[in-house]
Amino acid sequence: MSQDNAIETEGLTKRFGDLIAVDHVDLAARSATVLGILGPNGAGKTTTVRMLATLSEPTAGTARVGGFDIVRDAARVRNLIGLTGQFAGVDELLTGEENLLFIGRLLGMSRRDSRSRARELLAQFELSDAAEKAVKAYSGGMRRRLDLAASLVGRPSILFLDEPTTGLDPRARGELWGLVRSLVSDGTTVLLTTQYLEEADQLADEIAVIDRGKVIATGTPNQLKAKVGGQSLRIQPDDPDRIDQVRSIVAETAPDLDPVIEGPAITVGVNEETIMPRLAAELQSRGVALAEFHLGLSSLDEVFLTLTGHRAESDEDEQAAEAEEEKQ
Repeated sequence: MSQDNAIETEGLTKRFGDLIAVDHVDLAARSATVLGILGPNGAGKTTTVRMLATLSEPTAGTARVGGFDIVRDAARVRNLIGLTGQFAGVDELLTGEENLLFIGRLLGMSRRDSRSRARELLAQFELSDAAEKAVKAYSGGMRRRLDLAASLVGRPSILFLDEPTTGLDPRARGELWGLVRSLVSDGTTVLLTTQYLEEADQLADEIAVIDRGKVIATGTPNQLKAKVGGQSLRIQPDDPDRIDQVRSIVAETAPDLDPVIEGPAITVGVNEETIMPRLAAELQSRGVALAEFHLGLSSLDEVFLTLTGHRAESDEDEQAAEAEEEKQ
C-alpha cells in the first residue's frame, strides 16, 4: 500500500450470509483530495463506509485509513476520522450548540474547549444565529450543516460523507458542496458516497463507480465522462421495428460511440456537439422518422447503462442486510 494514500483498500469484501454486499473492492484516496464512490442504493457504498469507519469488520481483504489497519488498529483509525451518515445524527431536542458541546465532551474535551470549538464550528457553518434554537426547528439544509459540523468537532484528518445531500434542495446542496471544498483546501481527505453524477463531478478528484458490490470503473470525472459521454442522446424511431437500423446508423456515423438499445430507443453518450446534427441528417436521409431525439446531461442511469448495459438498480437485499447490521 502507498504511503501517499490516506485511504486504501485491497480486496475489501463483506458478506451477509449468502449475500456478497462488497466484492473484492480496491480503492485509493490521496491525502487532501475527494474520492467519490458513485452508485445506486444498495450498491455497497454504505457497507464500504461502515467497514472503513470500523463499524463493521470485513469478511475478507484489507484496508488502511491514515496508515492504520481498520481491524488491528481500529482505535487509532477512529481517532483520525469523522463520519456523516445518510441521515442527520443530531439530537432534535437539543440546541445546535448543545449538540456540539455534547460531542466535544464525549471526545474528552474540557467544557471550555468544547464550547470554544462548538462556537467556532457554528460560525464556520453559518449557524451562529440558530445556536440557541432546538434542532427540530432547523431546516433540512441547516440540519445537514450541523451534522457535518458535528463530525468535525474532533478535527478529523479524514472525513466519510455517506450521501450527505440526500433530500436537500439545490441551494442547500450547493452550500454543502462549498463547505466540502473548503475542508479539502484545508487538508482534509474526504470519501464521498453519492447517487448523483453531478455531485461526484463537482467534488471528486477521483471516482469509483460501484455496481452490486463491485467496482466497475475508476478515473477522474473527465476520464469517466470521456468514456460514457458528458451528455446522453436518446433516439427513438416512430417505427419500433427500425430500432436495429437506427443502432447501425449510429454506429456507422459515429464509430467511437457505443449505442445501447433500451426498449424502443437508442441511448448513447456523446461529448461532441457536431455529432447530433450529423446523426439527425443521416437518419433523415435514410427515411427514418423519429418519435424522440433528445440530448440531456448524463445521469447515474446513463453511466450505468453505458458501462454495464443496464440501468442503475437498487439492491433491496443488500439494503436490508445493511439495515439489520446497523441494529446489532
